[in-house]
Amino acid sequence: MTSARIPPAASAAVSTRSATSASPVVHAWHALRTLRAPHALRAVRAPRPARPAAVPWLALIALGYALVQFLVVLPHTHLALGWDESVYVSQSDPRTPAAFFSAPRSRGISYLVAPVTAVSPSVPLLRGALAVASAAALYGAFRGWVPLLGRRTAALAALLFAGLWITGLSGSQVMPNLWVALGAVAAVGWFLRVPDAPRARWWLAGTLACCALLRTPDCGWVTLPLLVTAVCVRRLRPALPALLGGPALGGAQWVAEAYARFGGIAGRLRVSSATEGGMGLHHGFGAGAGAALRSLNGPLLCRPCDHYTLHQPALALWWLALPPLAAAALPVAVRRGRPLAVTAVPLVCAASVAVPYLLLLDYSAPRFLLPAYALLAPPVAALAAGAVRTSRARRSASPPHRAPAARGRRRTGNRCATAAVRIGALTPAGLVIGAVLALHLVSQAAVLSGTSAQAAVVADRYRQAARTLRRLGLHPPCLVVGPHAQPVGYQAGCASADTGGNNRSITPRALLRRAAHEPTAVLTAGAGPGTGPAPPAYARTWTAHPLPRTGGWLAYLAPAPAATAPHREHRTAPIPPRPQPPSAPVAPAVP
Repeated sequence: MTSARIPPAASAAVSTRSATSASPVVHAWHALRTLRAPHALRAVRAPRPARPAAVPWLALIALGYALVQFLVVLPHTHLALGWDESVYVSQSDPRTPAAFFSAPRSRGISYLVAPVTAVSPSVPLLRGALAVASAAALYGAFRGWVPLLGRRTAALAALLFAGLWITGLSGSQVMPNLWVALGAVAAVGWFLRVPDAPRARWWLAGTLACCALLRTPDCGWVTLPLLVTAVCVRRLRPALPALLGGPALGGAQWVAEAYARFGGIAGRLRVSSATEGGMGLHHGFGAGAGAALRSLNGPLLCRPCDHYTLHQPALALWWLALPPLAAAALPVAVRRGRPLAVTAVPLVCAASVAVPYLLLLDYSAPRFLLPAYALLAPPVAALAAGAVRTSRARRSASPPHRAPAARGRRRTGNRCATAAVRIGALTPAGLVIGAVLALHLVSQAAVLSGTSAQAAVVADRYRQAARTLRRLGLHPPCLVVGPHAQPVGYQAGCASADTGGNNRSITPRALLRRAAHEPTAVLTAGAGPGTGPAPPAYARTWTAHPLPRTGGWLAYLAPAPAATAPHREHRTAPIPPRPQPPSAPVAPAVP
């Protein structure tokens, strides 16, 4: 009988089945044979080194940005909203009448907070949601720069921008400037990636549409240099449809409102210029730049700005250093052989978006230049990172320095060797840049703490004035008139109006007709009756009430509306411009 040759696979299967049915001694024998195999010993003795995971620097910076807002800003500003915030929130809050919306504003930020205001009127909830959203937007905006600059340089750019005090304060505020800045830096990054990334054009169109919805004029200043670049550079011409379609889609609402309220785009721009005090070079060349420097560390709005002086000038050195750093970034990038567009395009866009605020206005606010700061961050970060790399390369090319002999001791392990390499990689340029950056961040944190407290004081005045008006009997539906009417009216749940100034939205005659049917109050600034500005002519016979904890504001309450008295009939004749004093005095203010 001929013996058949068993294939190796079948032999292994037979041995496996026999081993399965054998005793524990056989199992131990097979395990020992497996360990003694040469390939198994090689696998045990020479394991494949694991590649260390990259540190998510950009995500860590975004997380730190959110923590700074929760720990430094929100404890001061979580109770009340500021002036402009009240205007924007009132447009989407279903519980209060919408405040007057002037021509320079855009409604994108109102749409952004609409989901939160529809759920709850809580200011802490609104600010917390914006803090988280702004941190996520910071990560997304600079994430698009990673293929252009590298992970660490893009994270450094995000740190430079997020470390500014005005960036930390604006993250949880209902203001459009920060969101325009993040959209602008994201748009420029996607624009530069159009030749290499197939989906970059869609992201470019989307970010520009968001910018136009948030603030249409600023989006126009950012898009203009991109259009010129796309026309001149053939590789970037595929971005032209996105550059035209994105702003057109986002600005459609602004254009429609311009025709509905102001007679067209030219009419809205004309009214916007008048609201801003007349935009143009007639204020003096660089008037806005001087105002921006005086308000660099506060106040939050410098209008008029003649009587303000820059406090703590040492904290303004970073602002004065920005133009030289931006000017040095371009030739350094050319000398090192980097793509010219990656440095030149954000610099030109930053200069373009800063033009109206530095040259065409005579007042300023620190938040106005946020888009320019965001666009300057990538070139400045690339300049700093390049200086560190150059210093490291020169140090590597220099003759090696022989380390002193170890005294009776050999290398203790990979951990000590890695630490030695990291310490040796620190160059003088890296140490200097790191020290300067640390001092800059500490100074900005100090300014952030002070300005957050100042913003809280101003917003608390509006809240206290609204609380006192409610105690005086001003309940919805009601009307608040005067220079502080918009924030106080929103806090009180009333409509707001003004008979003069930039927010003029009602005539005195129409105001008196409304005062005859709903509770109405006129606000003025003064330390008491007869010590401050006189009330308007139509309110001189109204009863004055001081508003405690507001810095001397007064509220002139109209006579009790006829609709509230059941025994009186509604008047059909028009109310005279100067009503008679009421028969019964209004209850005094509660201190």
